[in-house]
Amino acid sequence: MQTIWFEYSDGTLGPPYSSCPQAEEAEDVAEPVVITAGMAAQALRQVDLPASELQVQPPGGRTLVNFETNFFTSADALDRTVRLLGQRVDLRIRPASFEWRFGDGSTLRTREAGAPYPDLRVTHSYLRKGAVAAAVDTTYEADFRVNGGPWAPVAGTVTMTGPAVGLEVVTATPTLMGYR
Repeated sequence: MQTIWFEYSDGTLGPPYSSCPQAEEAEDVAEPVVITAGMAAQALRQVDLPASELQVQPPGGRTLVNFETNFFTSADALDRTVRLLGQRVDLRIRPASFEWRFGDGSTLRTREAGAPYPDLRVTHSYLRKGAVAAAVDTTYEADFRVNGGPWAPVAGTVTMTGPAVGLEVVTATPTLMGYR
């Protein structure tokens, strides 16, 4: 610690002022906090992300054995802003992949959300009758920027488990109808 005396214009000395050169030097060399992709990943895990709702066609909770049942969901990109270590961090979040669980032990991973009829992008044919619980899990990826700076990829992804949808798989018996 160093003591500094102030001299007034009339030549008298004022009260002593103490300073700590190490503290002043430390303030001069303090580096700004750097937000890393790993820190942004931790923030992404704290964001409330939506689980995708599974849509099934044909509707009504029933489908047929050996019939291409259509599955799709809607998952949109979203933007979120968080404060991290006192800095503004913007997140651009988007669905990266979908894990379709058909309820009979079969799964499928796609990069798209499927589509309603007539597009039939994600289908599954059940081989046996019975009750199944199908679902879709959505994996999100993101980019981040700090205080309006350049965008960079977030390290890792976050997967949201979707709720199951009950589906009854039934057999159809062909019946010959007579003409009158």
